[in-house]
Amino acid sequence: MYCWMISYIKEGKVTIYKRPRAAHLIRFNVPDNAKAIMGHTRMVTQGDKKHNYNNHSFSYVAGDTAFSFAHNGVLWNDRVLRKDKLIPDTHIETDSYAACQLIETQNKLDFDSLKYMAETVEGNFTFTILDDENSLYIVKGSNPMCLLHFEALGIYIYASTESIMKNALKKVGFHKFDAEKVEVVEGDILKIDENGIVSRAEFEYLTASSRFGWYNSADYYPIHEELLLAYCGCYGVDSSDVELLLDYGYTPDEVEDMLMDTNLLHETLMAIRFEECENVYEGYSSVF
Repeated sequence: MYCWMISYIKEGKVTIYKRPRAAHLIRFNVPDNAKAIMGHTRMVTQGDKKHNYNNHSFSYVAGDTAFSFAHNGVLWNDRVLRKDKLIPDTHIETDSYAACQLIETQNKLDFDSLKYMAETVEGNFTFTILDDENSLYIVKGSNPMCLLHFEALGIYIYASTESIMKNALKKVGFHKFDAEKVEVVEGDILKIDENGIVSRAEFEYLTASSRFGWYNSADYYPIHEELLLAYCGCYGVDSSDVELLLDYGYTPDEVEDMLMDTNLLHETLMAIRFEECENVYEGYSSVF
């Protein structure tokens, strides 16, 4: 279910290394002069991962700017965009590719073209875009992301899940340095240039009735527990917790609500585990 990639700029050109394998199985070397590195782990919801062209990130060109594009989330109106001729047909099956095509129609990569793209797609997303001038763009929709600034080191580090990122940073010794959390909310577009200068713009984020909108209509994807299990990681939730909720009789719709409400999720899981502990205790009592 997982595909892994890394992207950086080498000698002024976008370089992408991606494979349909788990991240811990990948070995790579990034050139010393790379100023920005974008990584992504894709949980497959659309597009066969065995065809590497379906996997993130995508290499694209808008006007005179080449860029690498990654998407955390799911879009559900890509078919409509093709039907309405806003973007052309393509052999690439991944829904995320539609966002690249929308940027291309604007013949440039900047705040305006990203605003147009973000307000045209429908779905759950946080997009990251690395251009050939070593500028990183972050387009924040409903999907989680955390951006930290290590001023003393002169670097920014981001990830979809803050707790996972901080655990990883601790393993490599970054916890010894002070970091400031950079505020990024729904509707924000951030640009971090090669000198670490941050600039911002905004877009209007369109929230649909279901943020797992691929099963809102028969025209899109039917609801599948497998798809829910694949997608829960985008919210920093382990698939084993989702399986536990489903085993206890919660519907995928109810689990979806819990992914949107962290407190509700934790309270429900605690109640289930407390009940399991009580059942185990009663079992031991009956034996003795």
